Amino acid sequence: MVVLQPPGEGGFLGNQARFRVFGLTLDSCIKAFFGGNAIVAVVVLTLITIFLFREGGGFFSQNRDNLIIYRRAGLEYIDYMNAQVSDHTALTRYLSDLRLRQFNQFIAEKKFSPVEANTALARFDDFTDQFGDAIVPLRGLVSDLKDTASAIKTKFAVMEDKKVERQQLLAAGNARAAEKIVVTEVNFETELKPILAALPDYQKASADEAAKISSALAIAPALSSPELQARMDKFKLLARDYVAGFPAVEKNLQAWDYRKPVPFWQSFTAFVFGREWLTASFWQDWYGIVPLFVGSLLVSLVALLIAVPLGIGAAIYINQLATPLEQRLIKPGIEFIAAIPSVVLGFFGVAVLGQGLRALSQVPWLAWVPGFPYAERLNILTAGCLLALIAVPTIFTLAEDALNNVPRAFQEASFALGASRLQTIVKIIVPASLSGIISAVLLGLGRVIGETMVVLLCAGNRIAIPDFTAGLAVVTQPVHTMTGIIAQEMGEVARGSIHYRALFMVGLVLFFLSLLINWLAQKIVHRYRIAIG
Repeated sequence: MVVLQPPGEGGFLGNQARFRVFGLTLDSCIKAFFGGNAIVAVVVLTLITIFLFREGGGFFSQNRDNLIIYRRAGLEYIDYMNAQVSDHTALTRYLSDLRLRQFNQFIAEKKFSPVEANTALARFDDFTDQFGDAIVPLRGLVSDLKDTASAIKTKFAVMEDKKVERQQLLAAGNARAAEKIVVTEVNFETELKPILAALPDYQKASADEAAKISSALAIAPALSSPELQARMDKFKLLARDYVAGFPAVEKNLQAWDYRKPVPFWQSFTAFVFGREWLTASFWQDWYGIVPLFVGSLLVSLVALLIAVPLGIGAAIYINQLATPLEQRLIKPGIEFIAAIPSVVLGFFGVAVLGQGLRALSQVPWLAWVPGFPYAERLNILTAGCLLALIAVPTIFTLAEDALNNVPRAFQEASFALGASRLQTIVKIIVPASLSGIISAVLLGLGRVIGETMVVLLCAGNRIAIPDFTAGLAVVTQPVHTMTGIIAQEMGEVARGSIHYRALFMVGLVLFFLSLLINWLAQKIVHRYRIAIG
């Protein structure tokens, strides 16, 4: 029922509200409307949190089961040996890089032809071949043992699938069909005997490898420059450290026990501190968030390094220096960037920006720039530049609002004391609005760290921790991000699988990270308002 009472002294619907809706005043209706919006926001946030926890909550128990079978099937045992093979491969790559440097030096400084350069490197090649052949017996042993362990793991997986199928048939009331499914428990002790019996073979292969490496190091050639010789000396040191680690590997093999329990916390640490994200592997799946988190962080930092000076600088110029005509032209132009779909920016990055930056890196007079020249057109730098374009409108708008909230009396007092416009901006206006500017930067960070399409198209999608030994050149390396991995893999996973739940755990980390950033921004804004109030 709506009741309209005649206007009182304060006018129609004045301060003493005469408007009633089912007994409610207009003020009550307005409060209920906006309060309802706030309740809806809280409810939606709660539902999202519950959904993420529900879908991702079972990940850690599944990951623990994944680690248990990794141990019981002997994969963990073989990976001790495989790590030794991988380390040898890394040293071989080091030698290959050293040979390439020596080859290029022969061509550039001694003016050798390619044939002459290869002839001069014959002794180096003999040394490399001898070093590379040292791992052959151990690599063959590891390959054979991998086949055995994979067979054990497959047998266990088949039996587990049969158990699930049998339970489903029983639940459906089909007991006769369930009885036909034969489930045999895997006897790991028996299955692992061939693998454990290979310890003497490993000891022999390891001893032979150590002897061959020592012989190879004895004939290591001298290189033609002090820089290259220093690299060769470093290689010798690395090789000796590598051989010195063989007893530790043997000790781990002797102490290994497939019956040793896997604690639940190990499932958690394998995700939080894991350095590999490897799925659909015939050997072992790993779900470590570190490479994805590092990729997201690096791309966001590059974006902020570009967007913060541009966004804040533009806000200061528009607010303090620009003419009314410039304000009418520049401000809508910057804010219009936010209307460009991120997928369009991603296509621009793939087709134009990535190619252009790579071509720019090939310019000879820019060779002093860290990482230049580079070959990967899709990398941290390309994605960071595009994310900066996305972040600029957010930072610009919020920073300008912060500048507008500075009392005009501050500026007038500064001018009255004889300060110039530049001095007033730098020493009065910006410090007074600093909290608001910081919150603008944080909200800009929250905007870019949650971006999906740009990083999926332009970051390179290599799931690996970048090589930080390259220094600033690390920004020219491709990475994958948390948002990118969810968008790329969610459509390919089976609902309820460990991979499915792992992606939801990544989403949960991203969700709480965004909430933390926005909470910090709101706290800073609150303190800012109190300070100027």
